Amino acid sequence: MPTDSRYILESLARGCVTLSEDEFVIDRLVKYVGNGRIRWHVEFRGHRIELTTGQIKRQPTFRRKILEQAGVLPPQRFGADYRRWALDLRKNAIELPWRDRPVDAGFAIDRLASHGDGRWTVEYQGKAVKFTTTKLRRQVSFRKRMLAKAKVLPPELAPPAYRKWMDWLMQNATEAEPQAGEASMTEKSWLDDLQELAGWQDEVRPHETD
Repeated sequence: MPTDSRYILESLARGCVTLSEDEFVIDRLVKYVGNGRIRWHVEFRGHRIELTTGQIKRQPTFRRKILEQAGVLPPQRFGADYRRWALDLRKNAIELPWRDRPVDAGFAIDRLASHGDGRWTVEYQGKAVKFTTTKLRRQVSFRKRMLAKAKVLPPELAPPAYRKWMDWLMQNATEAEPQAGEASMTEKSWLDDLQELAGWQDEVRPHETD
């Protein structure tokens, strides 16, 4: 197996994307404490990358882990600049108990597909979960529906981080292949097809009040 530095050089030769400091903005760093161990999860563009303290401190390893799991290479900082950045990152981490394993660990969607007219499909581990634009932009609705349909609870981000992540997903969404009968579906009919998770309804539709 190549060293971290060699792996990065080989990836650069193949044309991997290197982000600038302005582009590489981590959504959240979570520090999980429990069983005498500390685990760190970097949340970035919908990816969750698990690291040890040593891997965060060592820049080549940190950059390699992000590249392997998120497909982009963080900017290179030099010497004390990286050490300060990594220290500030750890100081601002959100600390949570580990329990057995976070239910949202390893969450990363495979694809967001646009069907037009405010209709979307989130593809996750072989499951296609329907959303409207409104439901997709509301983090509570997104997490509830993913739990109901895909049996996974996505990480809860700070509202600005969630909006930024969702805007990025929508901007990079692919066009879905039209299916029979889909072209005539309105956003309302798409919404009617979304089954709510029992006990989690936070919105009451007019016809449900009769």
